[in-house]
Amino acid sequence: MRVQLIIGFLILFISEILKVYFIMPFPGSQQSDTIELAYFLHQYIWYLRILGIVLLAYPLWKNFKIGSKLTKIILGGLTFLWLGVVYLFNFQLTADHMFYQPKNKIMASGSDNKIAKNKLILGVVHNGQAKAYPIQLIGYHHQVIDTVGGTPMMITYCTVCRTGRVYLPFVNGKYEQFRLVGMDHFNAMFEDQTTGSWWQQATGESITGKLKGKTLRSFPSEQVSLASWLRQYPNSLIMQADSLFKEEYSGLKNYDSGKGKSELTTRDSLSWKPKSWVVGMTLGKTAKAYDWNTLLQKRIIYDTVEKHHIIIVLEKDGKSFHAFKSESPFGKLDLVLKDNQLIDSQSDAVWDMDGKCISGKYQGSSLPKIQAYQEFWHSWKTFQPNTLVMK
Repeated sequence: MRVQLIIGFLILFISEILKVYFIMPFPGSQQSDTIELAYFLHQYIWYLRILGIVLLAYPLWKNFKIGSKLTKIILGGLTFLWLGVVYLFNFQLTADHMFYQPKNKIMASGSDNKIAKNKLILGVVHNGQAKAYPIQLIGYHHQVIDTVGGTPMMITYCTVCRTGRVYLPFVNGKYEQFRLVGMDHFNAMFEDQTTGSWWQQATGESITGKLKGKTLRSFPSEQVSLASWLRQYPNSLIMQADSLFKEEYSGLKNYDSGKGKSELTTRDSLSWKPKSWVVGMTLGKTAKAYDWNTLLQKRIIYDTVEKHHIIIVLEKDGKSFHAFKSESPFGKLDLVLKDNQLIDSQSDAVWDMDGKCISGKYQGSSLPKIQAYQEFWHSWKTFQPNTLVMK
């Protein structure tokens, strides 16, 4: 009977704790591939609870009937402790009870905006409508559901990976709702309402559950300062702070510059360390990462990826970056950065930092944009394991 008691309590305690441990940033929880075990525990937790309770039922009844006072105190204490663990690991330490979507989603015009112009934003444009989402705000919420240009979009951000991604929230052609469920390899993870499958924020891929292997369609976005964004899109709407989350936002007030309250979100100023910043892009089948410190120093990086001549440029503000194909219909452009303009050394045509040719032979044309992301090096190499590196 003693063995039965021990096994019953172990099942109850271990299953309840590991169910959350594997998908939250506890020491040692994010380095291993435990997602299938974590998903099993989530899916079958009630079966495990029932099994543990069944194993305990008779021994507890027997001991409370004829056991010593000390035995009753110990068993009663363990029972109440388990109930406390259930409450803690289901209503306090779960991701969706720590990070909430905005209750009051306010989008303001430039004239009514209260967000500082030097703040980093994730910007989206669709069907002639532009919207900006401050990273300080979406970094707390992790996801914001909105409509841009008449299309529902899922604006996501993971502060531990420094990954901003925009997805169309449709699965098999049907609109889907998601909740933040935890993290895997330090990356935010969402659960769809219909099947309970889990989806990575960095890739949009379902990594376990009925829809494993499915991928959400990504949508282009830019990470720049609000000032840079409004220069490109002066009629853009800007997400405003929800007054219900002032304290939560304040914890991310220095996040833009790489400073944070937690080591998980603080930038390593050296290059190619796990929490160093990189710019990552994927062209065709090739993923490649570029050192942020090099970009800070040179302000322009030249490279060739999948036979395309590309440039990454950094604005004078030291935070707004753009990636373009350095090409015209006539071939490669030899672009040189001067102040905040790009000048073709062959034709003297001039482009602004938004990629628009403002004078010269190609006036009126635009450089083809490349989707590029700024994120932590540990994130990029985890989710792009075959990435190339420019050092």
